[in-house]
Order: sequence, then C-alpha cells, then structure tokens
Amino acid sequence: MSRKGIRIEGISKIYGEGSTAVHALKDVTMLVAPGEVVGLIGPSGSGKSTLLKCLGAVIEPTAGRMTLGEEVIYDNGWKVRDLRALRRDKIGFVFQAPYLIPFLDATDNIALLPMLAGVPNAEARARALELLTALDVQHRAQAMPSQLSGGEQQRVSIARGLVNRPPVILADEPTAPLDSERAMAVVRILNDMARKLETAIIVVTHD
Repeated sequence: MSRKGIRIEGISKIYGEGSTAVHALKDVTMLVAPGEVVGLIGPSGSGKSTLLKCLGAVIEPTAGRMTLGEEVIYDNGWKVRDLRALRRDKIGFVFQAPYLIPFLDATDNIALLPMLAGVPNAEARARALELLTALDVQHRAQAMPSQLSGGEQQRVSIARGLVNRPPVILADEPTAPLDSERAMAVVRILNDMARKLETAIIVVTHD
C-alpha cells in the first residue's frame, strides 16, 4: 500500500432520527499526510471523539468517504470485510489511559499485537525492543506495568500503537493523565515518530 496518509471527505454521523436526530459530525473533510501530526481541538461534545471512532473503524459514519493510503475503506458503507484486521494492522491507537495488560511485561505488551497478526515471536519482540529504545525506555523492557511510572506506561502504549507499522495513528487525549513536562515529552515523541516512520498521526486534545 502507498503510504499516503488518511483522507476523509464529507463524513457525517447522525444519532437518532427525525426531530430527535443529533448531528455529531457534519460534512467533515480533511487530509493527514505521512509524517504529519494533526490536533483535533475543541470542547467536550464537539464531535472529536466521534470523528476518531469513525476514523478507527470503531463506529460507522452515516455518510462520506474515507481513504487509507490508496485503499477506500468507507464510501457510504464499509468497503473492508474484516474491520478487526483493519484496526489491528493499519490503524494504531493510543488512549488516554495506557490499558497495558497487567500480567505481561513492557516488551510483551508491545509484541502481542504483531504476534496476533502472524509475525514470528522473535521478530515481534525485536520490533518491541527497537521501539522501546527509540522511546528511551529500553531499560524497562522487562518491567511489569505496575513497576512503570505514568510516563513510562504511556511510552509503552505509544510503542504498542506503532509496532504494527500502521500508516495512521489515532491518539485520544494521550497527555491527559500526565503533568505538563511529561505531556510535552509525549508530544515531542509523537512528532518524532511521525517523521521517522512516515506515519500520519491524529491527536484529540482539549489543550
């Protein structure tokens, strides 16, 4: 697949019908290119999280068109049969909370996704260690989540989002649980990773 980022055209999302219908999204169009980080900024209820869920194939838009690389994934209906495989292989997620598996160490939390995608264990763990090194937490590779600081947990979460080398990363309030210094560090990491891996990154934030 050509890594041409993600493009959405005329995306709308309506909840309900008739007089009770709520237009969460109305005719949204945007392009995020490889290596670019775009912030979605707005108050609660403005549709940021709804848009992120549509982009992540978590919920279905009401209308519009979405293209990932050169593949049309939605055109007034899903064009991809296996949405789980799409989310696993082509869309990386970074959440407000790290959601690390408590009984797996940092390396295995990251390596699990490529293993589920059929990548050999040794290669999956090598990818995990490469990302931990890039994020400057390689010394915590064998630490359990309970042994990691908040900032370290978020870096492991970022590595997990990147490990399958997706063309797009969706980050939902990734700095919310962090203090200002750690939040800025996460922003710098996302920018660095976008450039190094030519990944399009979309960040939802109130800041």
